[in-house]
Amino acid sequence: MEKTSWAGWIKANKALLLAGLVLSATALYLVFDINYEQCDDADNCITIAFEVQDDYLYFGKENPQHLADKMSALTGMDVEIMAVSNSGAIIEAINNGNADIGFVDGAAAWLAWEVYDLDVLAAEWKFDQRTYYNAAAWVKKDSEIADAYLDDDPDTDPFALMNGKTSCHTGWLKSAGMLIPMGYLIGNGYAEVKGDPDEITSLRDTVTNFFNEDSSIPDGGTQYSGYKGAMKCMMTDRGDVALVKDTAYMLYCDENEDGIADGPDWCLDRDELVMLEPFGQAPSHPALYNPSTMNAEMVELIQNALVDMNNDEEGTKILSDVLNTEGMVATNANDHLGTYGAAVENVPGIQAFFED
Repeated sequence: MEKTSWAGWIKANKALLLAGLVLSATALYLVFDINYEQCDDADNCITIAFEVQDDYLYFGKENPQHLADKMSALTGMDVEIMAVSNSGAIIEAINNGNADIGFVDGAAAWLAWEVYDLDVLAAEWKFDQRTYYNAAAWVKKDSEIADAYLDDDPDTDPFALMNGKTSCHTGWLKSAGMLIPMGYLIGNGYAEVKGDPDEITSLRDTVTNFFNEDSSIPDGGTQYSGYKGAMKCMMTDRGDVALVKDTAYMLYCDENEDGIADGPDWCLDRDELVMLEPFGQAPSHPALYNPSTMNAEMVELIQNALVDMNNDEEGTKILSDVLNTEGMVATNANDHLGTYGAAVENVPGIQAFFED
């Protein structure tokens, strides 16, 4: 699938975008108090740009150094971690040749492909071996939205009934939590763009105008952020509808053999909730690289190492602990990201998505 035509605008403003990436990369963290192993020989080194969270300071199972060590064993090369604060910094590091690969979400990867011609060499798959997930809305079963979805009456539209409700998003400019649902709601005439259609700030106004001013658009690391946080937001009555992925309940609340929630105290039982028809598909998190700085031989070496991690217990544990995935598959940007543009093209100011 060809890249979207309006990508030309962002290519023409690449300098501004790159400046935005650098600023966003340094805004959250100025110094990392983490001492990752560094390569002694630059010619025999793979550098992974990795978004580091505060709890990695404790060197627990999530520490990306475990991934580096395993990759080193599989490739026969030294592997180092470049600690960064967000996906913008990962894109910038790979684009400038300061890192060889980096793991980002599907939205950030799509941006990197559209604007900087970065490519994908592998992508994660989950327990069901999909390399995508469905963006969907979850509501309580006793809500009017659920009633409209379950009543088999074509005149009652659950998506229209979201108007005025309090939405629980996973974060600002997240794929399943904002971009895909809003792209669907705008594209199908439910929501109206408010403000300048070429400015990303208009998306926030569009969200609060369609839903309401109390909608949760959390910063990362806060109690209602991410899939888990958005589900908590809805289940604890902070909001009415959680915009997450189709597997969110199973991942964070699960249920035992009696159908009872087996997660945090705030989790409701599965039969108390309804998931609506998905808005669309989001690509899973891929590994980015720069084809202008990495040759085909190195691409194949790293691809094989990531895929080989699926084949032994230590490798699968590291993938689960560090990347939160069940495995990796070799792919490329066109195959993995090609349909994403159509899912988000109605979002206002998408060309400013670098702010993520």
